[in-house]
Amino acid sequence: MGLQNKLSGITRRDLFRVAGRYGMSSTLLAAGGFGGAMSLANLASAAESTYERRFSKPAKFTLKFGASGFNARNLLIERAGALEFARDLESRTDGEIRVEFIGDNQICGQTSCVEKTQQGIVDIYAASTQNSAGGAPYLNVLDYAYMFPTRASQYHFLYSPKSQRILRDPLEKNHGLKFLFSHCELRGIQLGLGWQDKPTVTSVEQLFGTKNRVTGTQLGRIAMQALNLNPVPIAWEETLDGLKQGLIDGAETWASAVAYANMSPVVSQSVDLEFFCGTEHTSMSASVFDSLGGELQDAVNESSYWAQTHVQAANEAALVKTVGYSDPQLPNTIFARDNVRMAFLSDAEKRKAEEMCSPEFQPQLWEQWRERINGWAGGIDTYQEIYNIAREIPKETLPENVEPRRWWKG
Repeated sequence: MGLQNKLSGITRRDLFRVAGRYGMSSTLLAAGGFGGAMSLANLASAAESTYERRFSKPAKFTLKFGASGFNARNLLIERAGALEFARDLESRTDGEIRVEFIGDNQICGQTSCVEKTQQGIVDIYAASTQNSAGGAPYLNVLDYAYMFPTRASQYHFLYSPKSQRILRDPLEKNHGLKFLFSHCELRGIQLGLGWQDKPTVTSVEQLFGTKNRVTGTQLGRIAMQALNLNPVPIAWEETLDGLKQGLIDGAETWASAVAYANMSPVVSQSVDLEFFCGTEHTSMSASVFDSLGGELQDAVNESSYWAQTHVQAANEAALVKTVGYSDPQLPNTIFARDNVRMAFLSDAEKRKAEEMCSPEFQPQLWEQWRERINGWAGGIDTYQEIYNIAREIPKETLPENVEPRRWWKG
């Protein structure tokens, strides 16, 4: 359905009117699960039946899900799986777990959701691991430059039982968070309107000296400095204005983030540098998980697995059919509509960037952080181990063809 997505006929006011009657979570879960174009009457009726099903018996646990800036509309663009997870968990536990989904930055934003989960204000959150690295520095473990050669290698790592020892266990031990699942893209530079009339970027050198927004990841900054990309820390919520006013040349993020955040009108070229992770993940408070008891914990794991498989297929399709991450682009995609050109770099250019900034070729740049992260992980050589796992599958493997595995069943 491309841009004419299922919520296009419904205003924000309509959504809030229905939510006022049946609650925002029931309304969003109904909207997110709807198959076709939706009218206000359809939405109200779906929200009512969702509400009745969800409240047919008292829940044993009601979990607050702080979903940063996400809502039913933009989760159809960047398929991060948050609503699917919530819907599946409620259904799988027969309503014993009820999820109160709070998006649109109403309870927490990209950089604050992690801290609010650690403080017990929310129980589950969705935000990028890079923005969350400020409050949970161990998440930097995913951000070594060029550690993942492809999106397929990212999914392969998240499904690998080895991710338990290298990513999930240390995150839980150091920060009290249970890593559930994640969307996978690789970051590039999204150039603002100052690059509209310039030729499509084909080489790394063309980006040298540009000033670019960076997330909360400390490791991302190392890579950007080595590539002469002048990282400027700007909050995600303020990036749109920064680009609009020309305060920065570009922003370091990934394609579907530009599309879901309505940033495409101020972006002219999406340069696919693929230099480190873009992972919009969902995590849960470990103490809340521990309080659920065995059967409900199994349900959380299974719903996480289900959401991970959903995201893997749905985001790959949305990248091409909704975002416009292809060359040539499909008509009616967000990038085609807003004249955002895809700048895919050659393997040789990416290799040049890799030799300038990755731990493999520039180990001295990473020593301090690598040592710190390895210490938090109990002495594992995190970069080398993830690097090796990421290369267990052939480089040409398509992301949608990566074999799903239940990572907790080693």
